[in-house]
Amino acid sequence: MLRWIRQQLGFDPPHQSDTRTVYVANRFPQHDHYIPQKFADNRIISSKYTVWNFIPKNLFEQFRRIANFYFLIIFLVQLMIDTPTSPVTSGLPLFFVITVTAIKQGFEDWLRHKADNEVNGAPVYVVRSGGLVQTRSKNIRVGDIVRVAKDETFPADLVLLSSDRREGTCHVTTASLDGETNLKTHSAVPETAISQSVSSLEAIVAVIECHQPEADLYRFVGRITVNHCEEEIVRPLGPENLLLRGARLKNTKEIFGVAVYTGMETKMALNYKSKSQKRSAVEKSMNTFLMIYLVILLFEAVLSTILKYAWQAEEKWDEPWYNQKTEQERNSSKILKFISDFLAFLVLYNFIIPISLYVTVEMQKFLGSFFIGWDLDLYHEESDQKAQVNTSDLNEELGQVEYVFTDKTGTLTENEMQFRECSINGVKYQEINGKLVPEGMAEDLPDAVDSNLSEEDILFLKAVSLCHTVQISYDQADGLGDRQANGILHQMEYYASSPDEKALVEATKRIGVTFNGNNGETMSITSFGKLEIYKLLHILEFDANRRRMSVILQTPSGEKMLFTKGAESSILPYTKTGEIDKTRMHVDELALKGLRTLVIACRHFTPEEYIEIDRRLHEARTALQQREERLADVFSYIEKDFELLGAVGVEDKLQEKVQETIEALRMAGIKVWVLTGDKHETAVSVSLSCGHFHRTMNILELVQQKSDSECAVQLRRLDKRIKEDHVIQHGLVVDGASLSLALRQHEKLFMDVCRNCSAVLCCRMAPLQKAKVVRLLKTSPEKPITLAIGDGANDVSMIQEAHVGIGIMGKEGRQAVRNSDYAIARFKFLSKLLLVHGHFYYIRIATLVQYFFYKNVCFITPQFLYQFFCLFSQQTLYDSVYLTLYNICFTSLPILVYSLFEQLVHPHVLQNKPALYRDISKNALLSCKPFLYWTLLGFCHAFVFFFGSYLLMGEDTSLMGNGQMFGNWTFGTLVFTIMVITVTLKLALETHFWTWMNHFVTWGSIAFYFIFSLFYGGIIWPFLHTQDMYFVFVQLLSSGSAWFAIILIVITCLFPDVIKSVFYRHLQPTNTQKTQMYSNRVILGDDFIALQPLSRARNHLGKIRWKRIRVQSAQNMTLLKAGTERRTIGNC
Repeated sequence: MLRWIRQQLGFDPPHQSDTRTVYVANRFPQHDHYIPQKFADNRIISSKYTVWNFIPKNLFEQFRRIANFYFLIIFLVQLMIDTPTSPVTSGLPLFFVITVTAIKQGFEDWLRHKADNEVNGAPVYVVRSGGLVQTRSKNIRVGDIVRVAKDETFPADLVLLSSDRREGTCHVTTASLDGETNLKTHSAVPETAISQSVSSLEAIVAVIECHQPEADLYRFVGRITVNHCEEEIVRPLGPENLLLRGARLKNTKEIFGVAVYTGMETKMALNYKSKSQKRSAVEKSMNTFLMIYLVILLFEAVLSTILKYAWQAEEKWDEPWYNQKTEQERNSSKILKFISDFLAFLVLYNFIIPISLYVTVEMQKFLGSFFIGWDLDLYHEESDQKAQVNTSDLNEELGQVEYVFTDKTGTLTENEMQFRECSINGVKYQEINGKLVPEGMAEDLPDAVDSNLSEEDILFLKAVSLCHTVQISYDQADGLGDRQANGILHQMEYYASSPDEKALVEATKRIGVTFNGNNGETMSITSFGKLEIYKLLHILEFDANRRRMSVILQTPSGEKMLFTKGAESSILPYTKTGEIDKTRMHVDELALKGLRTLVIACRHFTPEEYIEIDRRLHEARTALQQREERLADVFSYIEKDFELLGAVGVEDKLQEKVQETIEALRMAGIKVWVLTGDKHETAVSVSLSCGHFHRTMNILELVQQKSDSECAVQLRRLDKRIKEDHVIQHGLVVDGASLSLALRQHEKLFMDVCRNCSAVLCCRMAPLQKAKVVRLLKTSPEKPITLAIGDGANDVSMIQEAHVGIGIMGKEGRQAVRNSDYAIARFKFLSKLLLVHGHFYYIRIATLVQYFFYKNVCFITPQFLYQFFCLFSQQTLYDSVYLTLYNICFTSLPILVYSLFEQLVHPHVLQNKPALYRDISKNALLSCKPFLYWTLLGFCHAFVFFFGSYLLMGEDTSLMGNGQMFGNWTFGTLVFTIMVITVTLKLALETHFWTWMNHFVTWGSIAFYFIFSLFYGGIIWPFLHTQDMYFVFVQLLSSGSAWFAIILIVITCLFPDVIKSVFYRHLQPTNTQKTQMYSNRVILGDDFIALQPLSRARNHLGKIRWKRIRVQSAQNMTLLKAGTERRTIGNC
């Protein structure tokens, strides 16, 4: 029990040794001295809290906030000493704030628990007690044999034991892990591959020894010892034997694997960055402002205490005849008395720190987050998915983004390759209606174009349909002959090692050369109706250094030949014959169109050459030492002296409006970085086609760096080149290996290069490398606000590291969505999410924060000034009920409604003018200048409230009809009344977008104050100790002079604000104000006709002077916006 509690609190690591021993099917040794190792269970946890740590952890996080901690101290002070106000005035608002915040954060974490429970409760099958037993995913233990069926995801990291194939292989796609949808082949060791039934699997006696869990997706070191025929056979295990959690089984009926890593120890979970509390820039500004106001509070308290003792230095004021001290008071410590008085003044002025600010901000964030989900422009109809908010704490951060880090596969693209054009023997072709048509030839030319294909053209098509690692899935039958005999070739589905391979094989099939399958020994194609079978001799796999892949085949005629395809830079330098110059020119033309280009070549071997090649390959592949280096040497020996056949151009289909979205982000001043695990060529091609890289941009490369010194030299060369060519824009391409070297010792130089580039592309990135790049920018001296967006589990670390994380509801599972702050269905929605919602959220909450400090300065400064007129006796100016209800009831609703509905500019204008986003960037509305304006405005208004009322009531002036004078409570109530009206009307002046709710709460708050005060002062309340306020408000309102003072002082406060606003708006307007003036007109243009609500459009329609509008029927004038539904203004 104790160990379980320690694990729940995160104090007890499940394992401590460097290696782990896994007994297959949990067949543990029977001897007594064996102590089983402790492993983690198979639960995935993405939540922050548990039932056990919610209260202490949540309270700790909340009391990290300065205001909460401050009010806790004030509350404790009120409990310990005699203070002017009741402890309830601080304790009740504090309890309310803490409770509301805890409920909100608890609800959000409950949603995460709910999502985790769906994953952990998924049904799985394990081999137990001689049969298949269905259980939940969370119940899988290390050592269990798990059955996974086709198209299911692996519930843990499994070592493959067997599959439904005799050779023990299976195909998986790791799209949700590394972003690649390619089909990877994994294999079992021969001794376990033969066990394809449950009974034979349970009879296996085997032990797996491997390293403890590590985050590297591509590294696994272990060995399996199998007792086979009373003999122990040891086989090495590598990445090709490990099936990762989150990957999906494809093209294989079922597999059995033994769990070696479970739960949070799986490689997928280890690539998650641990969750931390994200704090927005606005919240950090709030904490800074609170510190400043805390200094002001301390200054006022110290000053008041000093002045009190300076005043009481005279004996007549120290102990007046009407307030004699007791003997205990005379003998008490002066130091303790000074501290007590200081704390009393601290409590008296403590309302300058607005605790209700936090609860209002929490409510604004929580309620405001619903607008994202309700926005139909963020709804994807095809997938029936709406935008989702997982963390409402960061709404305003959407308006401050400076860097966007995006995944490529599935985020920018649909991950669907399409064949577009090709070049064969120096002639360009395009596919039209399943036929290869030479460039420039019309579509309606004779159908016999295919019959005119030369032998070189057909050889090119055969090379494309044979040089790949494509697998085929059939809906029925097993044998190749049966498949053909049953006539269901049209039901075959290709699974490729990369999307472009699948697109090319499907293209050759449409043209007439069909790939029928690969059984491991032969490859079969149908070339224009003729079946041809090639013997597969060797596959030279693709690697990042060679950037090509090859196959060696024996043709039906018995000839040995090699087909190869790869990037032009890795093929053309090694060609000897063919149309090299023309092909190179065609490749450049295809690249300019944004297509990914691949060059196709072949090589014929003599029998003697092939014998030598076969020998060298066998030696290299069976070598135990330096196997990779020896294979690279053999590949270089084989892949040379090519005969060039041609080139192809394929396009990775972009998601809709990706280019427009990236361009809008760029115009908004946001830099876009693409971080992908994909290959260099693919990533660059997509960056070009989606507009991330411009055609006129100078592309710089930091790739394939081998050492620190080489990387440093290249970085200096790039930095020099950027400074020399500072006029043009630069784009940077960097791969994962080079990035590791750059970040090791040359971080500053690398950052200088990146900052001077308009766009950066990072390829071949591991998941944690993505997070490191985000952290690098996040912690740079400028401290920019970062946003990461992705759709796969490989993007989770990046999403959690960035200030704002957005998950795409794509085809790669829900890991990114579950761990993100926001989730959208398509990349194009990012534009409105930032430029509109982000803009609105920021201006709303920025004004909310500044206004709260303003109204609290107005509230507490008269209290400070009043002490100069009451001998610093700590007498309160306001009644305690007014002190408690000022922020909770009288002034809270108008600013809350404002912060939910305010729109400085219409949403359509914000989307069509992305540059307006720059006006609010870098926390512009919460900078020093606006803060000083609102603070000084609060002090100025407070002085007018107090001294305006004092001038009215000073010198014993009678303001009652019967000649009576007002007392101190009436004076305080007059100041309070003027203050409530002024601060409410000040917010009304700041409001641009009026709704019925704004009107209701603005005028309703003022009315509620008057009604409450009449009710509160008109009744004798038996549970109150004193009846100071009885009939005070009624007497105040019965005085015409008081009404005159209220109106005069309110106008005196607000009139300069109106003058200032008009002056600046016409003489020094901001970009937003200029846009407001233009958008107040009904604009008839190509993009949209009306940008304003219909009521405003009707009011402004007759004011247009700059453009003549002919209206044939004003009764049915229709305002149209491109791509939206029609709006009709009647009776214009």
